Order: sequence, then C-alpha cells, then structure tokens
Amino acid sequence: MSNSFRSQLRSVIEWQNPKPETLFEKWTENGDEIKNASKLIVGPGQGCLFVYEGKVEGVFEEEGLYDLKTGNIPFWTTIKNIMYTFESAHKVGIFFYRKAEMQNIRWGTPSPITYKDPVYNFPVGLGAFGNFSFKITTPVDFFTNVIAGDDYYPVKAIQKVILSRITQPISDFLANASFSYVEIDKHRNEIAAFSQNSSAQIFDELGFKLLDFRIEGTSFDEETKTRIGRIADMSAEAQAMKELGVSYQDYQQLEALKNMAKNEGGGNIGMQMGAGLGMGQMLGNMMNNQGQQSTPQQNTPSQPQPQSDDPVQKLEKLKKMFDAGLIDEQEYKQKKQEILSQF
Repeated sequence: MSNSFRSQLRSVIEWQNPKPETLFEKWTENGDEIKNASKLIVGPGQGCLFVYEGKVEGVFEEEGLYDLKTGNIPFWTTIKNIMYTFESAHKVGIFFYRKAEMQNIRWGTPSPITYKDPVYNFPVGLGAFGNFSFKITTPVDFFTNVIAGDDYYPVKAIQKVILSRITQPISDFLANASFSYVEIDKHRNEIAAFSQNSSAQIFDELGFKLLDFRIEGTSFDEETKTRIGRIADMSAEAQAMKELGVSYQDYQQLEALKNMAKNEGGGNIGMQMGAGLGMGQMLGNMMNNQGQQSTPQQNTPSQPQPQSDDPVQKLEKLKKMFDAGLIDEQEYKQKKQEILSQF
C-alpha cells in the first residue's frame, strides 16, 4: 500500500510521546493529510488547536477522545467540509500544546541590570538567576501573540519572553528602593514578588501566567566589584584609624609624606630626608595623641611620667598601626628602633 493511499485512510490524530522541552508543536506525520480523519485523542495535560489559513477555528481544551465525523462539535462541520473539499491548497493545521504547569524553569539575566545605589550613589550592574513556573491560560492568545504560527515552540523560548519583560520591574524596584547593594540578597523575595506582580498583566495578554518567580542568587559585574572593593578598603582603614585614634586628616598627611619620601618623580635627597623626618615626627605625634586619648589624664604629683611617653605602650600602638596597614615595614622598623633606643 503506497504512502499516498495510507494518507487518505488516516483515522486518528494524536500527540504521541511529546518531548519534555516541547511547549507547542504542529501535528504531522510524513506529510499525512487529515481529510479522512475520524478521531482526535487529547491526552492528559494536553490541548489542541485547529488552524485554517492562519486563523484559529477551534480549541480542544479537555482531554479525551473526540469523534470528528459527527456534527456535534460547533466548529467541526466547517472544517470537515474544508478537508473533504480541498487537498493541498487548503490544509488544516493542527497544533498540540502542553496544558500542564511547567515547573522550575531556570532563568538568568543575559546582561547586568543597571541602577544607581541610593546609599553610595554609584552605578551598579547586577546579575541574577533563579527559577520560575508558568502555565498557558489562553492558548489562542499564546498561539497568536507568542508563537505567531511557528510549527514548533520549545519551553526554553519562553525564557527570553519572560526575561525581556521582567528585568525592567526589577530595575525599577531597585532604583526606588531605600537599601544599598549590600542588602540585595536580604530582599530577594521582595524583589521577586514585586517583579512577578508588576508583569502579571503583560503575561496575561500574551496568554500565560507566571505561577511563581524566584531569585536564588545575585552577582555584580567587574566594575561594580571594583567599586565595592574600594569601599570595603576605605571602611577598613576608617575603622582602623578610629581604633587607633587617628584622624582622617592625620592619615592624609602621613600618606602625603610617604609619597614625598618615595620621591617617585626624581632624586631630590633633601626632599626625601625632610619628608622622612616629618613622617617620623608625625608618627610620634599620632602615637602620643592616641595614648592621651586612650588613657585618662591624672594630674597628680605622684605620676612623674605621662602614660603617652611609655615606650611599651608606643610599641604596642606602632604594631597596631603596622598591622592595620597605615605604615609599611620599613617605617615600622625605623620607628621601632627609635622607641627602643629610649630604654
């Protein structure tokens, strides 16, 4: 029996063993025509659209066995007449779709979401990833507005549709939020819920619904990481200076003297010596001031030597300054030798 003859006897239309990654698929089998078909089987979690000349003429949304030869299906008489009358120029397109919920679909931002940090006032590039679940709610709208007549539509294609529309609500939320980049992870559920609710109407018009949307983790682009690193370094320095009783002005002066001593621009020995002496004197003043701030003043005749002149205490403070990175190893050794010479 020829393939052409078997085509004329096609009696059952069925979506058999659809792949897990398939969302919409046009029914076909070796070019079979369906003008003699008599049965339609819609399996569990499936639906079926009948399309003629680009227009959806009928929808089967309930699973079961349908007898297409009878006239009890409202739109079927017209389609049956089309199939019996024409063979090639006016074939009917049959599209099966997955009606069941699609769960735990992975997503990730293809490029960073940019916004301005409201606390530190610098641009942030945020990446995010997670999963979502969705379901086709209006197959005709989905077929018309999303699939646009394609013969095959995989689940992964819906990721692009969702991400292209949900990243803007995320950006809007972060731009209007009062928390900084350090609090992003703490507010992930709040950001996800806002984004899902804000985009609900858009997806409803496209024929599907987000059942849930989760943000599992975030990351920052390299420029943002660099800015965060600088802030972390400055915060650490500020904390170290606070513990040592060193003002930011003193720290800036010390850094300026250190740069002069290095004399990166040329070999002026006099300037180097002057900067070195000024740096040593400033280190001594910083340690003396810190000692005076950390120890209560006791103006009594029984205390001939102020606490700030205690060499042991100076050595302890010098070590803390070295550990905090306020001075380098050479400066530490030099000042340490000066203090030891007082014994």
